[in-house]
Parts: sequence; C-alpha cells; structure tokens
Amino acid sequence: MTKETSTGSAPADEPGQPPKLTTSALAEQAPAKSVAQLITPFEVSGGVDESGKLLPVDYEKLTREFGATPITPQLLERFERVTGKKPHRFMRRGIVFSHRDLEKILDRYEKGEPFYLYTGRGPSSDSMHVGHAIPFEFTKYLQNTFDCPLVIQLTDDEKFMHSKKLKLEDVKRFALDNAKDIIAIGFDPAKTFMFNDTGGIMGTAFFDNVISMAKRITANQIFGTFGFNGGNNVGEIFFCAVQSATSFATSFPHIFGDNPTKVRTIPCLIPCAIDQDPYFRQCRENAAQMKYQKPSLIHSVFLPALQGPGSKMSASIDASAIFLTDTPNQIKNKINRFAFSGGQDTAEKQRELGGDTTVDVPFQYLTFFLEDDEELARIKNAYESGEMMTGEIKQICIRYLQEYVAGFQERRKAVTEEVRQEYFAFKPLAYKGNPNPVKKDAADDKKEGEKEKASQGHTKKMSVGRAKPEN
Repeated sequence: MTKETSTGSAPADEPGQPPKLTTSALAEQAPAKSVAQLITPFEVSGGVDESGKLLPVDYEKLTREFGATPITPQLLERFERVTGKKPHRFMRRGIVFSHRDLEKILDRYEKGEPFYLYTGRGPSSDSMHVGHAIPFEFTKYLQNTFDCPLVIQLTDDEKFMHSKKLKLEDVKRFALDNAKDIIAIGFDPAKTFMFNDTGGIMGTAFFDNVISMAKRITANQIFGTFGFNGGNNVGEIFFCAVQSATSFATSFPHIFGDNPTKVRTIPCLIPCAIDQDPYFRQCRENAAQMKYQKPSLIHSVFLPALQGPGSKMSASIDASAIFLTDTPNQIKNKINRFAFSGGQDTAEKQRELGGDTTVDVPFQYLTFFLEDDEELARIKNAYESGEMMTGEIKQICIRYLQEYVAGFQERRKAVTEEVRQEYFAFKPLAYKGNPNPVKKDAADDKKEGEKEKASQGHTKKMSVGRAKPEN
C-alpha cells in the first residue's frame, strides 16, 4: 500500500500543488544562480533558472550532448515501410525521440538477418510505477513488430552497490517481484529470456563477456562518463561491464547457439530511457575491439513526476508517482491533489487564456497512455482554447490511468512463481523475424564484408566527460 501525503495550503499562484513540492517552494530551497540540467543513470534534473524555477528537461540539447541522432519523420516513414506496422504512439509523439544506429537494425530486418532486443530494470523497490512501465510497453511493441528474441536484465547487483541502505536480500527479492510486474506487461514467454545478475547467469558465457569488457574500460573513462571519483566503490565502477555484456549475443548460447564466430555478428537493439545511454556509449566504444557488433539504441523521454516538468517519477517518493499497485481511489486522489496544472488560477482566466499543455501533467500523461491521436488533439485544442477546464482534463487523465493500472493488475494476478520461472529458464526461444525479407545479391555481401573488415581495423579512444558525436 502507498502512503497519502497531506497537502496543507498551496501557494496562491499554484493551486492544487502540495507544499514543499511546488515550483515556488522549491525555488526558495534552490540556489540563487542558475543550475544546468543533469541527466545520468543516477540523477535526473532539468536544471534551475536564475529565479530558482525548475526547468523541464531539454531533450534536444541532451541529444546533442550525448551525440545521439534525432528520430526524423523520414526514419519513421522507413520504419513503417520496412515493418508494415504503424509506428507506436511513443514514436509518433516524440516520446521515443533519438537513437543510435536504428537504421542498421531496419537494414537487418529488411534482409531477414537476426538481431535481438535487450532492455532491463534496476529493482530498487517491490513495486513499479507507471513511469517504469513506459520502456517495457514500447519494448513489447517492438517484440511483436519484429518477432524477435528479447533479453531482460534485472540489475539487482547495481542497486545493491549504489545504495547504502539496501541489503542484498532486499534487492534479490525486489528483482523477483519486479520480474512478475514486467511479465504482466504482456511479453511472449516463447520469445523472452529474463535474468537477475545475482542469479545463475554469472557462471556462463555471460560472465566471460563481463570480464572481457571490464579489461578494456579504464577508471578515467568511468570517472569521465559517470562523474564518479575515488569515493565510489569498485562495484559501482565495475558495473558498466556487467550491463554491457548483455549487449552481446554470445552471452546467451541457449538462445543463439555456441558458435562464437557466427553469433558475434548478431547485434541488439536497446529500448531505454535516455539516462541509461552512458552505459552503452562505453559499450559501443569497446565492442569493435572485442570483434562484436555495436548495440543500437532507441531513447525515450521520462514520464514526469506529478510535480511537473524537470523531474521524473521516483519509486521512493509516493507523492511523485502513480504506482502499479495503486487503487482507483488513490490514482484519483493523486491526480487531483498533486498533478501539476498548466491551467489558469480561476475559471474565468482559463476560459479567456486557456491552459499550457507543455507543462500540464494530466495532458502529458495522456500523451503516454491515450492511443487515439484525434482524441488527443481534440483535448489539446479544447484545453488550450479555454473550452476545457483543469478539472475536466484531470478527470480524463484519471480515467485512462485507472483503466491502464486496472488492466495491469488483472494480468499481474495470473503471474505465479511457476510463470516467472518459465521466463527465467535457460531454454531456446521461438521467433520468426521478417516473414518477407528482401533478398540481397552477392555485391551486397561483398560490400558488407569490406565494411565489417574496415570497422574492425579502426577504433578510437574513449572521450572523457561530454560525449562526442560518433562517426
């Protein structure tokens, strides 16, 4: 069960916001000078302006700084043409907004060549919230679209090493509980392999790749990429190699076979939130030295906390998140009491000026959970024109979130321990890939062979600090 938080009296300029979490209250705690946004696997902040106001995450700036590539309308057109499937609403609406080498995955799918999906979860609590569900919902769509194998890694070791409070038995329990939550998203067990790092995977080819990667990563690279220093424990520094190893098909001989020469050419596509990108920049830098394909990535934005832009939901702050265990009444209360509103102070002003959907949390949530593009556009126009009141858009948001969470909870009831073990079993996976691949000729084979040979003969040093665009 989650805890309710008393709201007290809200500042007059921010009706309905909880004290100490409003923009004005946070401004009082903020430094007098501006603070730049900070996005790492461990911290997410859109920054603070000179007045102390929290800022939304600037994803265009983040894409440039990380050296990633924006997802363009042309790429979406090609995705639909190659797969025969309409791009997911996350892709259509810019929720999934940047990538690394997604074109190469589409090339392989078009030709009927194998690849796999890889994503994961760091289990820090026994219950996931709807923000955690976003990457998994998108991954399920990709699994269904590509009809390919999926590997899901539960990094319980990472959470243990990064927390002074969590015990090893805690994170192991969280991993198994979270595994059942993830299964309830709806993944095909015949195409899915799931594991937690503290389980039996460390005695396999997976760990061979862990130590091979670890040997190539220097301490300076880790310090520069993650902002670590001499005060971080060796487990935190080493974990980058653990997360990287899942990117290599040879880590999973029960899925892809035990011929390393053949299997090492199979790449993966990693759907993840943008804060996980630093791990895979490290991996991509070293993959060629290990004679592996670089993993491809596709990045999503964060589902904002109830308190608004510049933040993301936190499993440790109940008032920031809608949990997958919340009751319909809890969802209603959280949206009504805590969801940051882009509406005006009074009904009269709302009718005159309309609301700001770019900061309005109920509308932002609808962009994630409402499938119908036309209905979303109708709500946007009505709210921005002043035709729709703040209370109305909150009620719409409440209804969709209640439906989503109720559907999840119904599926979660069916996930027994036996079902979980099926996903964790070391078994072959059944998948078909592209049913109508485009045949390639001998000239294509020759070009690809020359390209692969050239790529293995050239590597570059890891940049320390700010990421540079990749060649």
